[in-house]
Amino acid sequence: MNDSHIVSIAQIKEFLKVAKGIHFQGTFKKEKYQWIESVLLRFRYFTLRKKERSILKNYILKMTAYSDAQLTRLIKRKRQFGKIVIRSTRRHSFPRIYTPDDLALLITTDKAHYRLSGPATKKIFAREYGVFNKKEFAKLKNISVSHLYNLRATRNYLSRVKIFIPTKSVRVPIGERRKPDPQGKPGYIRVDTVHQGDLEKEKGVYHINCVDSVTQWEVVGAVENISEYYLAPLLEDLIAQYPFRILGFHSDNGSEFINKIVAKLLNKLLIQQTKSRTRHCNDNALVESKNGSVIRKHMGYVHIAKKYARVINRFYKDYFNVYLNYHRPCGFATIFTDNKGKQKKKYDTYQTPYESFRSLKNPKQYLKKGITLKALDAIAHEKSDNEFAALMEKSKVELFKTF
Repeated sequence: MNDSHIVSIAQIKEFLKVAKGIHFQGTFKKEKYQWIESVLLRFRYFTLRKKERSILKNYILKMTAYSDAQLTRLIKRKRQFGKIVIRSTRRHSFPRIYTPDDLALLITTDKAHYRLSGPATKKIFAREYGVFNKKEFAKLKNISVSHLYNLRATRNYLSRVKIFIPTKSVRVPIGERRKPDPQGKPGYIRVDTVHQGDLEKEKGVYHINCVDSVTQWEVVGAVENISEYYLAPLLEDLIAQYPFRILGFHSDNGSEFINKIVAKLLNKLLIQQTKSRTRHCNDNALVESKNGSVIRKHMGYVHIAKKYARVINRFYKDYFNVYLNYHRPCGFATIFTDNKGKQKKKYDTYQTPYESFRSLKNPKQYLKKGITLKALDAIAHEKSDNEFAALMEKSKVELFKTF
């Protein structure tokens, strides 16, 4: 190759920009070595600055298709001996111990036993030779486990043995896997399912718990089954019970929420769907805590047959959800950061979810069309906290008598 017209590092730099997608490859090793030596001499490689040496080296790599390590060795040889020559000495190579016949025995054994682990396969070789007196296994009985795996990686082995690829997990392209970021705005709800136990192979009722991330506004529903047929209408009803617009819907990775029907419903309502990340158990911690402190506390752990789902759902809608949001105070954390950057939460604020919503800056902007703060105030002040709690408890007792 004749590149004598290239006489400066700047020209090489421009050439590398133009030849980005072009690949060169020399024909004979001797010619490539001679060309590399001439380029190093022409540009006085060993006197250049580090940045210029890097440009020149990239140019040689581009033209010869050598690896960076190989070219580094050639430059080192030029510095040590003044010339790059082809080494005529042959590298030492170990004699081959295991023949194609031994490889065939390995393939036969692996096919018969569905490819056991290396130590187990070696044990079979030893038994074939020692117990069953098969002389063809004389060499294989002494094979090292690591070399056994080397033989399994050869082209001859792979071309004659069927490889079974383990099952890969299915990735469902529904919902974005991340933690919700409400940024102080209401409308980003966390959702989870609470099962009311089994009895004699009969499934109990399912509670669907929805909690707003900022205000802790909680809406609970009940359903017979968590299949899409039952769950989609209930979710639509639960979302409708919120007085403010719902912007985000976050759940775990359960199939009751991660499916096409729920995704279609949320898309219709312009609600962004997110799901918990793996190994991040705190992503849905708020609703998980409410499962125990609210639903289990009031509904208990005893089996309730799924046929009562409708009456439970009516109790939730008429009494329980009103009690939770207008008459039951919740703890809100204040985060303190020490000098070392460690954060500590202190639950020093207690207020109802409605009070939390009212404390937001300009809460009217979040309300749904047709809902006013005046109407919500009327619900909140119709009865005192104790009066409504007694009314809710009375209705719950009557509900439990029907079970």
